[in-house]
Amino acid sequence: MRVSDFDYELPEELIAQVPTPRRRDSRLLVLGQGSGRVVHRMFPDIVDHLCPDDLVVANDTRVIRGRFLATKPTGGRVEILIERILAPARVLAWLRCSRKPKVGTLLSVDGEGDGSGGFVVRSRREELFELEIAGADGVDRLIEKTGAVPLPPYIRRSADDADAERYQTVYARRPGAVAAPTAGLHFDETLLAALAQRGVEIAHVTLHVGAGTFAPIRGESVQSHSLHCEWVEVSEAVCEAIARARARGGRVVSIGTTTLRALESAAAGGEVRPMRGETELFVYPGYTFRCVDMLLTNFHLPRSSLLLLVCAFGGTDAVLSAYREAVARRYRFFSYGDAMLLERAGGAS
Repeated sequence: MRVSDFDYELPEELIAQVPTPRRRDSRLLVLGQGSGRVVHRMFPDIVDHLCPDDLVVANDTRVIRGRFLATKPTGGRVEILIERILAPARVLAWLRCSRKPKVGTLLSVDGEGDGSGGFVVRSRREELFELEIAGADGVDRLIEKTGAVPLPPYIRRSADDADAERYQTVYARRPGAVAAPTAGLHFDETLLAALAQRGVEIAHVTLHVGAGTFAPIRGESVQSHSLHCEWVEVSEAVCEAIARARARGGRVVSIGTTTLRALESAAAGGEVRPMRGETELFVYPGYTFRCVDMLLTNFHLPRSSLLLLVCAFGGTDAVLSAYREAVARRYRFFSYGDAMLLERAGGAS
C-alpha cells in the first residue's frame, strides 16, 4: 500500500487560519455508508443524524501551553514543542533549530529574565529530546508563565488570546495534549444539551494528543510507518456505557480520530476493556474495527496517518471522493475547518 494513494489537491486558501465566529457555525459533510452519497449540512444538524440509543464518546484531554521560544548559549534560536510531560521537571519535546543542541545545553526561554530559566537537554530519543527544567520552576509553572498555545504548523500566524479558548473543547478537563482533538471544537454547551435532550448518552475517554500527529509519513510504504506513542485512558464507566448502547441497539459514535484510537486500542483483545497506558495503534485500510460505528472528524492533511484512518473507516474511494467534493464546494480544512460525519463501511479498503 502506497502513501501516494492517499493524496489530494488542496488549494492553500482552504486551510482555515482562524475559527468560525461561533463553534457551531461550521459546515458538516455527511457521507452515506456504502452508497458514498454526500449530503451537505450545517454542524448543528448533527443532532438529526444521531438516535436516542446512540452513545457519543469524546476525548476530554486539555491542550497545554506547550510551545516555547528559546536561545542557545551560542545565540541560536530554538522553537520547543512539548510532546509529553514525563515528570514535574522533565518533558519530551520536539526542537526546531538550525543545529540540534548537545546534551547539557541550556535553552533559555524567552521571557525568563536573566536567562536562568528554561530547559537543559538531558538526552535524545531519535527525533525527540528529553529536557529538564532549569531553575526553581516546574513544568506546570513554566507553562503558565511563558508557554504559548501550540497551533498546528499549517496555521500561518502566532497564537492570540482567542486561541486559548477556541483551540480547546468546551469539555476539556485533563491537561496533557499539545494538539487539540479538533472534531470536538464544533460543539458548544447548547449542542451538547440538545444531544442529551434527544436521549443520546455521552461518555469521555482521554488521549493526550502529541505533536507527532502532524508528523508526515516518511517513505512510500504505509506498512513500514509507525506512530509515536500517546497516553490513553478508557475507564470502566466508558466500557459499561458501550455495553449499554450495544444492549439497546445503539451505535458507538466517536468524536474524532483520537477518540477512535483510544477506543480501538482498548478493544484490541476483541472486547472493549478498561485501559490506562500508551498506544501506538496505527489504523490504515485493512484494519478490522472492533468498537466504533460512526465517526465525526475534521478534514485531514494529504498523505497523513489521520487521512489513512478515515479511509480505513469509510472506504478509501468514498472518502477521497468526498474530499474532492469538499474542495469543490470550498469547505474549510484542518484544525479550524469544517467537519465530516461518516458511518463505518463494511469491507473498507
